[in-house]
Amino acid sequence: MASSREYLDFVLEQLSELHDITYKAMMDEYIIYYQGKIVGGIYDDRFLVKPVESAIRLMPNAEYELPYEGAKEMLLVDQIENKDFLAELLNAMYEELPRSKAKKKR
Repeated sequence: MASSREYLDFVLEQLSELHDITYKAMMDEYIIYYQGKIVGGIYDDRFLVKPVESAIRLMPNAEYELPYEGAKEMLLVDQIENKDFLAELLNAMYEELPRSKAKKKR
């Protein structure tokens, strides 16, 4: 099942307190970036984030879910209605996330 544009718009509105949130469409799903780093994505109308230590600490009871077959497990964000929590979560995660790799030109 592909993610809907409506759910993407909802998540982006929930993240609107943060600066420099971007996304990239990829195979009917959406990768979410915060200040140039991948924090997670929207998969089957679920907002999933990378399971870094700060995310695990802030969401100790979060369910681990697969974004798609063959992928690594990610954390399901269940407090999607709480803008303050989402800002705290992404800000806490930021330092632990690797900088996105630039694609090599051939």
